Amino acid sequence: MPEETKPTPEKPPAAKKVKEPAIEDKPFAEFMEQHFTPSLKTALSTAGLPEIDVTFQKQSLPIVGADPSEQCWQVVGTWQKGQRQFNLYFWDETIGGNKGFSYATGGSRPSTIESFMIDERKVSLDLMVRYVLQRLNGQKWLILN
Repeated sequence: MPEETKPTPEKPPAAKKVKEPAIEDKPFAEFMEQHFTPSLKTALSTAGLPEIDVTFQKQSLPIVGADPSEQCWQVVGTWQKGQRQFNLYFWDETIGGNKGFSYATGGSRPSTIESFMIDERKVSLDLMVRYVLQRLNGQKWLILN
């Protein structure tokens, strides 16, 4: 006589773990103020610029001949009593949008804006910090040289 098989009780579906959003998915200003600016300042200090002042603000472009009414978000780093400066521009108020970079010495205003991270499909905090360090290292402004 065949043995009766008992139906096995169904297991309740496992609760899906809610994945924390990546810090890069946070609102732009929050990401910049709470994550990028402090991480950049720490990386620059480690690279030999302990006295650097790094700010995040919306202001007009410091480029000679730029329209003073045109404003964008910028990360501004200054050191050596304002004798050296870099600006990282965010025109689209998003880390994945159009960005630019400029630098100046001797307390003067930058003369050109260069594109910044144009070939990157996915932008991360670490990658943004690394690109800034790379640009400043290219100017021989870091202890790494």
